Amino acid sequence: MTPHPLLSVAPEVREALAEGRPVVALESTIISHGMPYPRNVEMAREVEQIVRDGGATPATIAVLDGVPRIGLSAAELDVLASDPSVSKVSIRDLGYVAARRAHGATTVAATMRLAALAGIPVFVTGGLGGVHRGAESSMDVSADLTEMSRTDVAIVSAGVKSLLDIGRTLEVLETLGVPVVAYRSDEFPSFFSRSSGFAAPMRLDEPAEIAAMMRAKWELGLEGAVSVANPVPVEDEIPQAEIERTIRQALADADARGVHGKDITPYLLGRIVELSGGASLETNIALVRDNARLGAAIAVAYAALVR
Repeated sequence: MTPHPLLSVAPEVREALAEGRPVVALESTIISHGMPYPRNVEMAREVEQIVRDGGATPATIAVLDGVPRIGLSAAELDVLASDPSVSKVSIRDLGYVAARRAHGATTVAATMRLAALAGIPVFVTGGLGGVHRGAESSMDVSADLTEMSRTDVAIVSAGVKSLLDIGRTLEVLETLGVPVVAYRSDEFPSFFSRSSGFAAPMRLDEPAEIAAMMRAKWELGLEGAVSVANPVPVEDEIPQAEIERTIRQALADADARGVHGKDITPYLLGRIVELSGGASLETNIALVRDNARLGAAIAVAYAALVR
């Protein structure tokens, strides 16, 4: 597939795509709005190297000066990590940010759409957005879910972010026809923790099996994503009961401050870092590293299947 002409594709990424070599898309919201500087840029560079070490080409995705960019230079990563003008960009915001020639860090939804336009079938992130707690009254449901129902990309995550309503999110994904596969686990993970209390809808134990499922799904004309839930490594997890207490306190703090909408997730993640004494940040970095390893393996296996 030839990348969309309005995308700026880095030479390394363009060459890999033209030759049918594996490429892994990486989001940028985690850089600009998920971690403090300079840990964010250090993490971004480390994750790109993990993807390279796994045999794939990394393609961090963002909007800079209004141009959607597929693959970033070291200088562009620094801008994303440190420039306070970088906004959080989901699907609805892409046209606005492009027209204003502004900077934007892309969410899961926006990143997967741009990855698909570039012809990249594998995307690695930290955690998925979903149905927020209390959504029955707030109607706060992430655009990640609807985008997953229409865009053909496999997304490797550590599950739904723990601060969300995991049960309702899984129900919505089922309704939207999005397959959710846990990697080497019978239980769906919950970002900071390996457990969630919810059974995994499906389980696969090898990257090649996941690649085969991707090919079978899309060859059947079944549009939409494959959600691959990769539990955080045992040594890095925060026990579910422990992180749940922290999340409840962070949610109460957000409610007291009137934080809502697109600001709620960055606020909660930052507050959880504070309340956990930095433990949640270390877990976040560890799970992104592990997701990058798995994403690279899946990309390599898929490229071999379709070559």
